[in-house]
Amino acid sequence: MPEFSRRQFLTAGAGVTLAVAMSGCASPIVTSFTGGQPKTADVIYWHLFGGGDGANMATMVKQFQESSGESVESTLLSWGNPFYTKLSLAASSGRPPDVTISHLSRLPLLAQAGLLEPIGDQFSAEGVTKAKFTPAAWDKATVDGTTYAVPLDTHPFVLFYNIALAEKAGLLDPTGENLKPMKNADDFVAALQAMKDANGLDYAAVASITADPSTCWRFFLMIYSGVAGPIVTDLGTKVTIDRSAMEETFAFMRSLTQEKALLPGNATATTSSTLFSQGRVGFLFDGVWQIPTYRGIEGLDFNVVPFPALLGPDPVAYADSHSLVVPRSSGRSAARTQNSVRFVKGLLDQSSIWADGGHVPAWLPVQKSKEFLELKPQSNYTEAAFNAVYDPVAWYTGAGSDFQTAMGSVIASVLTGGTDPTSGVDAMTTSLEAFSTARPPV
Repeated sequence: MPEFSRRQFLTAGAGVTLAVAMSGCASPIVTSFTGGQPKTADVIYWHLFGGGDGANMATMVKQFQESSGESVESTLLSWGNPFYTKLSLAASSGRPPDVTISHLSRLPLLAQAGLLEPIGDQFSAEGVTKAKFTPAAWDKATVDGTTYAVPLDTHPFVLFYNIALAEKAGLLDPTGENLKPMKNADDFVAALQAMKDANGLDYAAVASITADPSTCWRFFLMIYSGVAGPIVTDLGTKVTIDRSAMEETFAFMRSLTQEKALLPGNATATTSSTLFSQGRVGFLFDGVWQIPTYRGIEGLDFNVVPFPALLGPDPVAYADSHSLVVPRSSGRSAARTQNSVRFVKGLLDQSSIWADGGHVPAWLPVQKSKEFLELKPQSNYTEAAFNAVYDPVAWYTGAGSDFQTAMGSVIASVLTGGTDPTSGVDAMTTSLEAFSTARPPV
């Protein structure tokens, strides 16, 4: 596997300049770049959570402070590439925060660049061990045999459905809330057709397939991963697509929007939320983080479940995970490191609060707790966290990356009917070859 230096990671993970990253001139963040991070609290914590997730995280941090007596300086940074640029700059300078967030899809490059502390004995002493986490998330947190992150959650791509419309279509089991089991693509397509026909709908389902390339990418990789392995390997330098499996995936996806007209071929995020919230479609394909969007809408009674197996024999869920990491810093004292470990453990123990945003807790003591098992619909799709497939490992992949935009744009063209499956494979191959042979920007 190719080696990756700190400098290469620093330049690769961003697409924004140092000047942009330091634009908030007088903030404590900038002092970390210039060598003087203030020790204003027992734990310095950076995260990227706004909205409802931000409110939940603020509650968790506050409760930790109250229960532990330790102070936490919590700083919100911009989501996506800007966040990872600032983190890598700070870690490279030796003045990082004590604890920060990383998507597990971004973790391998942080670890291979030497920017993270391993999750070692100090965490084990607090009971933070492999056996207490969702296996797929812990495996993704482990790079070349060493674990570098503590998974906080799994947030999969899932199947939302309108309970009333599903009942009218005869799709519910005797509970009156849960979908009848679907074993394969035929069952899935039949359920979509029944939803459309029984309710007189223009479409059975909707997904954001033109405005949001990342949604297209999640939908595609979930299906493709049921029949094939990673599309790139060797840290993204080798294209390893299965052309037949990819063409089959494109053909199946296109049949839903074109030949069978079960999904609109042209939909924005606004279109998707409008159609589902108004009961004009029965299914929504989206991430669990959308649960707060639809919760409380008058007249909308919905549920959420994992996707069934589609082209392969077993169910697969595209997913990512938020994780807690300790950036490497030679100047961090043993006491501050211990504070960081206690803080991470404190957030894990409160992850039922975090689950309110739709996330599946990765910490099994919470995931198996009565409190979480009674939380609906979150506890309905826990299985998806165990069937998770993440972005392939490469310097250019991961949450918020240009890679997802490029891949999603090809997929959207297939879904809208502008590109046939064979040409879609050609276009994705060409794009992958460009990524795989590109040098990280200097």
